[in-house]
Amino acid sequence: MDLAGPQPQPPEHPPEHHVAGTRRVKRRLMFAVIGLYALSLAAAAVVAIRAPVGQKGKKDGEESLLGLSSKETVGWVSIHGVIYNDGVRAWDKGAYQWARRIRMMAETKGVKAIILDINSPGGSVGAVQELYSQIRRVRKEFNIPIVALFGDVAASGGYYIASACDRIVAHPGTLTGSIGVIFSVDNVEGLFSKIGFKTEPIKSGPHKDIGSWSRAMTKEERDILQGIISDAYEQFLTAISTGRNMPMDKIRPLADGRIYTGNQALDAGMVDALGDSDDAVELAAKLGGIKGKPKVKREADTRQMFLDLFESRFAGAGSPADWLSRLGLRSGLEYRWAGFR
Repeated sequence: MDLAGPQPQPPEHPPEHHVAGTRRVKRRLMFAVIGLYALSLAAAAVVAIRAPVGQKGKKDGEESLLGLSSKETVGWVSIHGVIYNDGVRAWDKGAYQWARRIRMMAETKGVKAIILDINSPGGSVGAVQELYSQIRRVRKEFNIPIVALFGDVAASGGYYIASACDRIVAHPGTLTGSIGVIFSVDNVEGLFSKIGFKTEPIKSGPHKDIGSWSRAMTKEERDILQGIISDAYEQFLTAISTGRNMPMDKIRPLADGRIYTGNQALDAGMVDALGDSDDAVELAAKLGGIKGKPKVKREADTRQMFLDLFESRFAGAGSPADWLSRLGLRSGLEYRWAGFR
């Protein structure tokens, strides 16, 4: 007599051939995905090789691979997002790549003027100044007019680079201005003390860890940083004065960091006209001496277009620079509207 009662049965396992079959299917799917990805990269490489930027060597009126004619046109380059020096590689996005795309558009056969489509709250001081000087250099070197078109936001460094252009067109509701400099310093000393965390830097001088977020800032350190801010601020005003041909005494009252609508900016002389993309194109065509209704040539860098298409699958995530900016993890001087996230 079995007093223990019925014994629990071990769980049934699927036959080994079922497990092996499932693994084979997964491997095949993985290889298929990798193969499709490799094929797409190869196709993009072929397009990039066969359609070099600028379409040089084509006869007038001949259509390029992208359906763009080499007749007199207005080029279009977009600068969207925060402006940082994120690298010089072809797949990076930042001041170097935007400057490169502006130059290549100026070199494109038939382009007589350029629209700089700006939708940016600004960025780091060095990157903004790099882009500003490159825009001025391209204008002088190629004798080509550049018209800035403001989108939703063209504030701080966004306005800084626009001042390097021949003209500025804004929507009535564009947010612009925010002329100034900011150096963000976080202080988590209170949080560190609650969790028992303490840093003890060993430094070569008393100010080597200036701006440390693990302790309060001294008055002397604040004065040092304020001096840096003031110097960078004067550089901002000088750039606007030079680019916009405006006297300092007219700029300084406008440059207290406040933002303006496009309508207010026009009244203050910060922009040249209110209008939309068609108005900006017509103005650029006029400055470039184009007769009749102008055609617009978008950026023809097929490699960048492929990368933008790939990146669009992650739309909304933003670039690393965007996220670092939003989280306040980028340090240093910035010509950036701090109210924009």
